[in-house]
Amino acid sequence: MALHVKHLPAEERRAITVETVVELAAEQNPNDITTAAIAKRMGLTQGALFRHFPSKSAIMSAVMEWVAERLLSRVDKAVQSIESPIAALEAMFMAHVAFVAEHPGVPRMLFGELQHAGETAPKRMVHTLISRYGERVRKLIDAGKAAGEMHPALDTEAAVNLFVGTIQGLVMQSLLAGDVRQIGRDAPGVFAIYRRGIGSGM
Repeated sequence: MALHVKHLPAEERRAITVETVVELAAEQNPNDITTAAIAKRMGLTQGALFRHFPSKSAIMSAVMEWVAERLLSRVDKAVQSIESPIAALEAMFMAHVAFVAEHPGVPRMLFGELQHAGETAPKRMVHTLISRYGERVRKLIDAGKAAGEMHPALDTEAAVNLFVGTIQGLVMQSLLAGDVRQIGRDAPGVFAIYRRGIGSGM
């Protein structure tokens, strides 16, 4: 991260703040990231940082917004022009895995926000992201059933939960192993099992 951000426009400085938090989350427990650490990494004072964000919660809300925009944009682009619903699901799965491999701090932050007691703005944004993501998976599964690619009696909600849970499991395994590249190696074989489970059997 470039440290010469003092003279950048406000919007660019906000964007760099978000990217700095994502970087720091890849290196340490997100709950331990302080505004002092963020400012230090950027070469700013905490006062300069607070001119753009009134609180750490506001910073985390901006980070969650960044994650939602980038992840959903990535998966939407991945499924574009793919006519087969089951092939689109695979493309979405692999795009999500690639996003995590590029930004290993992201799942740490998502899990961290969900563990907070009570309701916070960043936590609400994580729930919204999960909901919007699930809608995309649900749409593809319903299309797959209609096209005969998936079993007509397939439980759509269970298939959505398994899709999301499978990625979360891969993420947890890679974090436990301390090797973010593991998720990319394991993903194709894991999705193949998922695909057989939801397939029409034809």
